[in-house]
Amino acid sequence: MLTFITWNVDPELLKLGSLHIRWYGLLWALGIWFTLIITQKIFKHEKHPDKWVDSLFVYTVLGAVLGARLGHCLFYNPSYYLANPLEILYIWQGGLASHGGAIGILISTYLFSKKVAKKSIIWVFDRLVIGVAVCGALIRLGNLMNSEIYGGPTTLPWGFIFVRNGETMPMHPTQIYEFLYCMVTFAVTYWLYWKKDAYKKTGLIFGVFLIGIFASRFLIEFVKNNQEAFEDGMLLNMGQLLSIPFIIWGIWLIINSYKKYNLQHK
Repeated sequence: MLTFITWNVDPELLKLGSLHIRWYGLLWALGIWFTLIITQKIFKHEKHPDKWVDSLFVYTVLGAVLGARLGHCLFYNPSYYLANPLEILYIWQGGLASHGGAIGILISTYLFSKKVAKKSIIWVFDRLVIGVAVCGALIRLGNLMNSEIYGGPTTLPWGFIFVRNGETMPMHPTQIYEFLYCMVTFAVTYWLYWKKDAYKKTGLIFGVFLIGIFASRFLIEFVKNNQEAFEDGMLLNMGQLLSIPFIIWGIWLIINSYKKYNLQHK
């Protein structure tokens, strides 16, 4: 039986002279690639133009990366980054917030829906978020390889001792918890699309995605270490506060999708 797991993985996968390839960057890239493949399959199934996928890929990647970086800087340490604005550009130093990435994707997808697809933003998200769930899972594995964003002490047998950070006690591997809820969300939304034709109920898949990701994130934050000191005195930390609007939106989308579908098929 496991008593704990000693974790001391080097975050750098490969060094080729001045080129350093990190697990985190590789897993981000794989996540984006999987999102592209899944979205291509969906758009092909519905016989939409190939150029839509190419455009959506560009919009989404830019929105996710810029939003995640700005979210980290402005949600978690605004005073420092407003005083040192050039450091916002130092993405290679780390610091990407998933809620900021979500907001960035919202904005970029809205632009795509208006300028390219001429569809509603919810229509686009019903098809995009299935792949995004896989991307989120792989990003959390990247956090694990960096030995970052983990939880507090635990006596559970799968606790990780993050040696690189000087830990001597097993901690909750919340990166793995988040990987798992992302993969469960992917499995459910994929099944809804291909087996239940849920994309015909506009907003249903996106609503399930929002609840699967952000309700799980809200709960896991209770065993997760706060990212910044200012969160220590808060009843709910920043990650939980930022999750609540997405959860409410998800519930509203699911209810509304069934109402509209029932009205259309009376």
